This record gives sequence, structure tokens and C-alpha cells, in this order.
Amino acid sequence: MNQLDVSKKYLITGGAGFIGFYLSKALLEAGAQVTGLDNMNDYYEVSLKEDRLSGLKAYAGYRFVKGDLADKETVFRLFEEYRPQVVINLAAQAGVRYSIDNPDAYIQSNIVGFFHVLEACRHYPVEHLVFASSSSVYGGNRKVPFSTMDQVDKPVSLYAATKKSNELMAYSYSKLYGIPLTGLRFFTVYGPMGRPDMAYYKFAKKIMAGEPIQIYNQGDMLRDFTYIDDIITGVVNILCNPPLPDENGSAYKIYNIGNNKPEKLMDYIAALEKCLGREARKEFLPMQPGDVYETYADVQDLIHDFGFKPSTSIEEGLSRFAEWFLDYYG
Repeated sequence: MNQLDVSKKYLITGGAGFIGFYLSKALLEAGAQVTGLDNMNDYYEVSLKEDRLSGLKAYAGYRFVKGDLADKETVFRLFEEYRPQVVINLAAQAGVRYSIDNPDAYIQSNIVGFFHVLEACRHYPVEHLVFASSSSVYGGNRKVPFSTMDQVDKPVSLYAATKKSNELMAYSYSKLYGIPLTGLRFFTVYGPMGRPDMAYYKFAKKIMAGEPIQIYNQGDMLRDFTYIDDIITGVVNILCNPPLPDENGSAYKIYNIGNNKPEKLMDYIAALEKCLGREARKEFLPMQPGDVYETYADVQDLIHDFGFKPSTSIEEGLSRFAEWFLDYYG
């Protein structure tokens, strides 16, 4: 297995995002050169993205470009000028529920934007393109844990459909143009400086404000919560180990990165309450459109290929999040 090569040039799209920030930081601390691209949209508070960026700009090896993947000229100009050797595409319009009301944003960012990245990697060849998929592609699958060998052709949200589309597009580009491609199905990523649109973050805000939290499906849900540090370790392991061509000549691989341990939603909330030192007022609601009952990652490929599996407990992860949250919001 190859170790991280800090002599290579890395491009991270969605560079001001949650995972993009931590991945950039890990690469920069190792001594690599990193360029981040982000459109800094206001899907959630831009000030948090700016605070992440200010931390990255302190590194000599970092540079930031504000731009949108949906603008092909911007993407091609960046590849022409920077000539990245390893590209990590994390830029996407996230969120399952938001996709029900705002489908256009998902087509532009997740389909058109990813197409532009693939085209740029075709015309300015790279050694490895790694892209974010999602556990959402498993839809309402009943068989658990979710394996990358499972059928994933029944998405229950447009967001999930765009992520499955990314996987299909990636396979075809690997086959046609010889681009080594790896897709990463992330399972409910959480931690300090995370995404304010995610449940744990919204819960924390409401708990501290004394407002009731909305709990769907009467609290009867299970999630494979994955702490950000485990996600980054998994991604860094994969970056410098592009897949070899399969029997069809496509250098393409999909990995799950999840904690491999689904937690009851109510247990997760109880752990968060303990870390924040306050009990939540609770409002129980029915299941929302696009939601699934359970997520659970099979990570045997990660263990086999890299000798690694995520292991941070929700107690430890939420404790670190709560400490940051209380300090950040005063």
C-alpha cells in the first residue's frame, strides 16, 4: 500500500466544506500542496465556511479559488493553470430534504458540476480522482449491513439519485478514458465545525436555545454515525492508492466509510444531551419523505485493503463536538 505522497498537487472541490476543510488540513499538515475550490453558497451559514477557510489560509501550501463547478470555463481554467495530480471532488449540493423542494440545485451541482470535473480530468489527465458518494444510494434496502455489492437502483430522494448517477458517470469515464476513479459512500458524518443543516447540529442549537427538537418517525431510526477523524483517515488511505483495472478494463472502486455500528437515534440524542449538559424538549413527528429507517455500513473492503475501520464512539465524538460548539457559539 502506498503512503501519502506529499510531492503531488492536490485539488479539493468543496474545499470550504466540512470534509473538505479537514481533508485539506490533514494534507497541509503532512506537507502537501493543496488548492481548494468552493462557490461559498449560502445553503448554510457562510461565516462558518469563512472560518474554516481562514484556518487553511494560514498554511503556506494552501491556495483558495472561489468558483462554481457548474461553470465549465472556471473548472477547465483551474486544471489548466494548476495541473493537479490527485483530485478529490467533495463539492455537491447536500441534504435529502432540501432536494425535495429545490431539485435544480442538485442537477446543477451534483450532475453538471461532476460532469465538468470528469471532463477536466479527461483533458488534463490525473493520477486519481476520488469523489464523494453517499450512503443515501442504498435507499430503502432492507438487507444490512449495506454492502457495495448490493443493488442500489431504487433511490428514495433526488439527492440519492444524483449520487448514484455520479457513480455510473465515473465508471464510464474510467472505462472510456483510463481515469483511475474511487467513489466513497459516506455514512452520516459528524464532528466539530460540521454542517449546520445536519440533525445533531440543529439539535444542539435548539437544545441550547431552549427550543423543542423535531424527532422523526417517533424516534425509531438507526444511523451509522461516523466521526470526521475516521472519515479523513479513510480518505487519506485511499488517495494514493488508485484502483487497478478490473476485468472490463475500468480502474474503478467503491468504498463504504461508516462506523459499522448503527446507533438508535434516541441514544444519540441522549449522548448529545449529556455532552451539552441540558435535556431537550422533544417533538415527535412521522417519517419524512426521502428518509430511511436504518443505515449500516459494511466496511470489509476498507479493512481488507487498508487495515482500517472507523472506531470513534458517539460518546467521544459528540463530546468533542459539544466542546467546540459551546466555545464557538459562546
